[in-house]
Amino acid sequence: MLWLVAMIGFTTLVACNDYETYGDKKEKERKAIRKFIADSTITVISETQFHQQGNVTNLEKNEFVYLDNTGVYMQIVSEGCGTALRDGETSDLLVRFEEMCLLDSLGLFNDLNPFDVDVMHVTRSGNTFTASFTSGLWVSTYNSEVVPAGLLVPFSYIKVGRPRTADDKIAKVRLIVPHTQGHTMASSYVYPYYYVITFQRKTDI
Repeated sequence: MLWLVAMIGFTTLVACNDYETYGDKKEKERKAIRKFIADSTITVISETQFHQQGNVTNLEKNEFVYLDNTGVYMQIVSEGCGTALRDGETSDLLVRFEEMCLLDSLGLFNDLNPFDVDVMHVTRSGNTFTASFTSGLWVSTYNSEVVPAGLLVPFSYIKVGRPRTADDKIAKVRLIVPHTQGHTMASSYVYPYYYVITFQRKTDI
């Protein structure tokens, strides 16, 4: 009987030690983001400095701007060609991405095969952007068309045209997205994700 009581006590202790609170998970997320920033030699700049620089990030210094309202870190690799989405405009965009979870390094990407491209339906209303994936790897993997808020952050700062000359570049960004701005898996497990994403219009306007 004493053996049984001891086993129950030990099992309870292990269960308590294995249980992670939301606060524990958030701290683990913060540590993973800090480690990724350090390991990648990223220079974090403020929104104020970002705006003073003309809304650009210095690639030579590997700058990422930390956006206070969302907690997203963003690097603009290329602003893109063509025009930005206009107020009231809806457009279909071709999206290629690399996605990596910063806690387990598992990845998802559609940037190798030229035919593997996701289509994102985006609408701008004032300074607010809403979007859904209409086809591609994202929908088949996550069984969801919802575009997480973190992936919409760049639209305030990029153009989404189609290249017309050899010098034209499509919009490309790098993002560190906390769970609060991520997809359902990110929010459910409190996982931060790193993205490399390109955007261009599906058709010319």
